[in-house]
Amino acid sequence: MQEASFSSFIRTVFYILMFYYLFKFLARLFLPMLVKKAVEKAGENFQKQQQQTQDAAWKRAQTNDEIIYKETESKNPRETKKVGDYVDYEEIE
Repeated sequence: MQEASFSSFIRTVFYILMFYYLFKFLARLFLPMLVKKAVEKAGENFQKQQQQTQDAAWKRAQTNDEIIYKETESKNPRETKKVGDYVDYEEIE
């Protein structure tokens, strides 16, 4: 069985700390650029979907010249949902 020396332990801790700070530094440099690209890509996808939806709606409007307007006049408003019974309590002195 081998035992680790103190110098190899210190070297390992040094490498771990060096990797941590290097990763942290590179993340500060490149992460904002990556997030910016992701947001731009999502915005482009949203605009493409919006344009496709508008084009489809425009084509449907061009093919259907008929406009249907249905006015709903209900004389009896809808009944509200009854949850339970109302109980009137009296105080006893």
